[in-house]
Amino acid sequence: MSSQHSVSSVDEIVSVVLSETEFENLSRLVYERFGIHLPIEKRMMVTVRLQKILRRMGMTSFHQYYEYLIRSPNSEPLIEFANHITTNHTFFFREKEHFDYLVKRILPEMTEPLKRKQEYDFRMWCAGCSSGEEAYMLAMLMMEFLGAEYSRWKAGVLATDISEKALAVAESGDYVEERIALLPEEYKRKYFQSLPDKHWRVKPLLKQEVIFRKFNLMNTVFPFKKPFHVIFCRNVMIYFDKPTRNALVQRFYDSLLPGGYLFIGHSETIDRASSDFRYITPALYQKPL
Repeated sequence: MSSQHSVSSVDEIVSVVLSETEFENLSRLVYERFGIHLPIEKRMMVTVRLQKILRRMGMTSFHQYYEYLIRSPNSEPLIEFANHITTNHTFFFREKEHFDYLVKRILPEMTEPLKRKQEYDFRMWCAGCSSGEEAYMLAMLMMEFLGAEYSRWKAGVLATDISEKALAVAESGDYVEERIALLPEEYKRKYFQSLPDKHWRVKPLLKQEVIFRKFNLMNTVFPFKKPFHVIFCRNVMIYFDKPTRNALVQRFYDSLLPGGYLFIGHSETIDRASSDFRYITPALYQKPL
């Protein structure tokens, strides 16, 4: 009986066939809007991941779905599509060695000269912030590092993402326990409120230090008034092809102060032949002074 159930489930999952032409239309659309590159080998993956959307909407073909995407008056359906074909798995203290390096090396190196000049302004950008864990993590570390001096600083975190749904989760600051499992206990007590059903909510003292905004990294011009000291953009560029990735890296370079740092995901690399970034350690690069 279990094997029959398994077969019927598979039949249901792949019940709508994605033709080559339909795949090309969808892949071109998501590339033009978000820079996400979908090679033909991803066709089955896209088919399986989008079945639930088609069933929910009562659609019988991917052509219907494509027409729906291009005719939609807002971008959320297309963002939902992008979210289904990428893997958004995040939690507090993910890739912990990056945060350790930030606290032990970068923050002392970059804040001490500012203190001497009495310029209490430190700017961090979390690009592609998803549901907000990384952005809150950065704000916590900054608050812990500066301690009692924090109130003197303009040192919050700008966090951006293309998805309004992800940003809504981030702004709510409500997380299941497994998402905060790696946080030290003192961080949980200080920055989170325990809720029923093993949920935790970010306290106002932390929430007010992160500004969440909708932003598309494919914008050819970044509208920031001042450059950043540190940019985190981790596990976002893995979905981009080389020209898109190189162009984005250049925009990040232009958005950093000399001496500023760019963190990327450990499965990502920067083409050093086409970039002036200086390699520091795996997935960490610096704009030369």
